[in-house]
Amino acid sequence: MPIAPPVLNPPFNIIRVSHIVYGVTDLQQSRAFWVDALGYHVTKESTRELYLRGDEEVNHHSVVLREQDHPVCDAIGFKVGSEEDLDKAEQWFRKEGRPAKLVERPHQGRTLAATDPFGMPLEFYHSMEHVESLLQRYGTHRGGRIQRIDHANCFTPDVDASYAFCNRLGFRATEYTVMEDDKHLWAVWMHRKGGVHDIAFTNGRGPRLHHIGVWAASMNAIVDLCDILSTTGWLASMERGPGRHGISNAFFLYLRDPDGHRVELFTSDYLTVDPDHPAKKWSLRDAQRQTLWGAPAPKSWFEEGTVFRGVDVREPVMESRPIVAP
Repeated sequence: MPIAPPVLNPPFNIIRVSHIVYGVTDLQQSRAFWVDALGYHVTKESTRELYLRGDEEVNHHSVVLREQDHPVCDAIGFKVGSEEDLDKAEQWFRKEGRPAKLVERPHQGRTLAATDPFGMPLEFYHSMEHVESLLQRYGTHRGGRIQRIDHANCFTPDVDASYAFCNRLGFRATEYTVMEDDKHLWAVWMHRKGGVHDIAFTNGRGPRLHHIGVWAASMNAIVDLCDILSTTGWLASMERGPGRHGISNAFFLYLRDPDGHRVELFTSDYLTVDPDHPAKKWSLRDAQRQTLWGAPAPKSWFEEGTVFRGVDVREPVMESRPIVAP
């Protein structure tokens, strides 16, 4: 499937990816990982919920952890440009025949709960409560010095269809991987905010959440976190990296939280704000696609992900074999 021209006047204005809502099975154990090890700041907590943010974030939360019976993802959240955009979004989803309902969410007010073509739960809102930025309160920075949420990456059973859906909403492709037939997409990276991606899709059993990517202050912060995790009982959480991606050029580290939710520490991608910024094509068999240094990803990276609550997982419509570490 060729990359289509970007839709520069989408039906409503999505600003960026905003937050993720996770179900976790042991909130205190999750707190030990996300707060004590990774360095997230707690905005609000109760016996059943944690609202977290990074060093520079002024929105109330970018990660929500709720204690539940099973590890799931309840929603991927996006910020839109205005309250009017919420109304436009509701009208668009209903016109498309997709479920969409305006609800009230704590700390973010009026929110549109909707789904993509495969049932993946999405949230759109305009105004979230503001809190103090801790960017220059350096004494509070810990762990990986996480600054902000950057993107979400999802398994989809049909990358072509997921790409087409997001393209219509104004997401612009920056990089993509083609199948061996050179006619279909195996993966695609798409953005709204001017980085490499706000959302990405990878071929596989889905829909499932593959990972969220969070922006670290520097490469050194990621390396320092490796030292912290390896000496505080979290060595097993390190799944892949550190390394540098060929795709996105980003320096990365992939971790698994106590429930298996995958989080990528991510820094040093590049600017993509020009509307005519060309998308970069990769071959699935290119060893530098996954890691610029040539190291392939482990099998778990291609097979394991977080299910969305109440959403059936489908087999992919296209079969292909990426390079996998032995």
